[in-house]
Amino acid sequence: MRRDLTTTLLGAATLLTLLVAVGLGLSAPLDINQGSLVRLMFVHVPSAWLSYLAYGGTGLFGLLYLIRRERRWDRLAMSSAEIGVLFTVVTIVGGMLWAKPTWGTYWVWDARLTTTALSLVVYGAYLLIRTMIDDPERRARVSAVVGLVGTLYVPVNYMAVEWWRGVHQTQTLKLLGKVRFDAAPVYGWVLLVATVAFTLLYVYLLRVRAILAAREDARDELEMPDAVSTLGVARG
Repeated sequence: MRRDLTTTLLGAATLLTLLVAVGLGLSAPLDINQGSLVRLMFVHVPSAWLSYLAYGGTGLFGLLYLIRRERRWDRLAMSSAEIGVLFTVVTIVGGMLWAKPTWGTYWVWDARLTTTALSLVVYGAYLLIRTMIDDPERRARVSAVVGLVGTLYVPVNYMAVEWWRGVHQTQTLKLLGKVRFDAAPVYGWVLLVATVAFTLLYVYLLRVRAILAAREDARDELEMPDAVSTLGVARG
């Protein structure tokens, strides 16, 4: 893929911020109860945030497609969904690694964990639907609707620990009502840098994937007349 200056600078900024986050995470003091296990939080929480951001982006870009009918919004929606699925898996793996020594098991069907697993089903179906519809316009319309409905996952998953109490702890960062961070302040700064790094990572991956998708569309459009001509010759 031919590099452009914006993508290169964005990639460099993302890498630099990630390295700073890693350095801060490794130098953060150990937790009195969890020890070094607390450092998983610096990957787990930003990964969850990135998945929220990506799924929200899928819904937003889908809505923009329905309004503007421009293919670029559909490409961005698809790219964002792929990123969301990837980082949901990262979130689940990180959570399982933390859960085993803390809860004594890798997985429980807690409300937060169950809704997270369901998001893989919803967005896996979103991506599957895209492979089953050949017409680009119809595929984009159907995907946009599914992506919009799927964004309901974000508030439901965030509030799951409040609505259905289970073994999962409540939010580390409470955003509703009085904003509160339920951890040592030093961890808050590390989480802030890590979250910024993961946000930049999302933007970078979204840009790169959308560029690739645009090139795939351009290739398909070039191949389509050749396929039609070949079919016409075969029939003749």
